[in-house]
Amino acid sequence: MKRIAAAFLPLAAMLAIGCSTHHQTTTATGKTVYGEQAQIIERLRNAGDNLKALMNAPDSAIPQDVLADAKCIAVVPDMVKGGFVVGANHGRGVATCRVGNGWSQPAFLAITGGTWGAQIGVESVDLVMVFLGDAGANELLKSQFKLGAEAGVAAGPLGREAQASTDWKMKNKILVYSRTKGLFAGLNLSGAAVKPDDDSTRAYYGNIVPFQETLSGKGPSNPNSSLFLADVRQAFRESNEKKEAPGL
Repeated sequence: MKRIAAAFLPLAAMLAIGCSTHHQTTTATGKTVYGEQAQIIERLRNAGDNLKALMNAPDSAIPQDVLADAKCIAVVPDMVKGGFVVGANHGRGVATCRVGNGWSQPAFLAITGGTWGAQIGVESVDLVMVFLGDAGANELLKSQFKLGAEAGVAAGPLGREAQASTDWKMKNKILVYSRTKGLFAGLNLSGAAVKPDDDSTRAYYGNIVPFQETLSGKGPSNPNSSLFLADVRQAFRESNEKKEAPGL
């Protein structure tokens, strides 16, 4: 037990250092903000950057065929996963859904879960979840669900895989894409819980806004959403044009 406890100490120290870091950034209007507000704005910027990075990856880009069928998308930048014997996932991210005038304001979510296995180390994972059609969107709009338990979840196809087979479309509601940095190999989100991040929502919008209200385009707006939503529009532009073209 002492050896296991000792193995956890470096991990705990790293997480504590990360949480205590002083955050500062500028808003869309050039105002300097600190603390939780700064963290949320940086999370939005990182989410947009991660989505662009996945789209530009030569061997692991999200195929346009997948994006054409997407109703909603969620990005969890720098999800931390660490553990010894028992692995644990935790991350905070943002989601947006297609609405009549484009994309909804971001709704903030948290993902937590655990897997059992002989694992040791710490890694950072950039995670993108693509919610397919109304069925996938309905899972997200539930506000709280478990990946793999209540929703059909699979690793998303890459490149020509999406064109060669339609199994990903027929069998699953949510496709997962990730970039992993660190010591763990692979990513297992089975059983992980996804739920609203009320603390971030309150800090960003000034009060708790229901998940469904935000994602349906009926919630309040915040000018700091503009860069993230611009990155989403850029990623989906080609797929939107393909979906709206006659005969497709």
